[in-house]
Amino acid sequence: MVDQKILALIPARGGSKRIPEKNIKVLSGKPLISYSIITAKKSKYIDKVIVSTDNEEIADISREFGSKVIIRPKELAKDETPTIEAVFHAIDSLKKENYDPNIIVLLQPTSPLRNTKDIDNAIEIYLNNNCESVVSVCELKHTPYWSLKIDGGYLKPLFGEKYLKVRNQDFEKAYLPNGAIFVSEPKYIFKYRSFYCKYTIPYMMPFERSIDIDNEFDFMLAEFFMRKTVQ
Repeated sequence: MVDQKILALIPARGGSKRIPEKNIKVLSGKPLISYSIITAKKSKYIDKVIVSTDNEEIADISREFGSKVIIRPKELAKDETPTIEAVFHAIDSLKKENYDPNIIVLLQPTSPLRNTKDIDNAIEIYLNNNCESVVSVCELKHTPYWSLKIDGGYLKPLFGEKYLKVRNQDFEKAYLPNGAIFVSEPKYIFKYRSFYCKYTIPYMMPFERSIDIDNEFDFMLAEFFMRKTVQ
């Protein structure tokens, strides 16, 4: 164990347009949010797990799985509200309870396949390197330079036609934030108003643990990989 207060913060608002009550929808027998709580509580570094929510049902289920809860105001749980505002609210709320974490690990509840080893590995990278944050990513299968747009009903290259003539393997590798793990300190989070800082180190995760549930297909995909993991 390290001699630091390390908080796992799970932001889970009640509103969800694509999947109603997404954060408590049952996935492989348990509410979606429970996976993030369970994996965080098993961490050898995290000393406190908090769910930030505006929804009483999410709050009750979170408590059932052993998380403490911070109720945030409705104005911080709108579709357009940046997640970082929930982080600021949680930090301020915890200060009133005399808990001032040294490190914050943000865990989105929509990443149920992220495991405890991923969390601990990301924290260790943060602790053992000269950086301001660690963000989990996965490698893109195809280069973003092949992206297209629709202009006047026709497909056009988003970055220029010259890139369409280059083989995928000839491009530099590209990575996508998977939304699973963000690690930083409050001073950097307030400085940049983000977990993306000047000195951010990636934590690499494979595709099968990088699923970020946004729609029903993602739910089915997560169920599939969970069954494969059990087998």
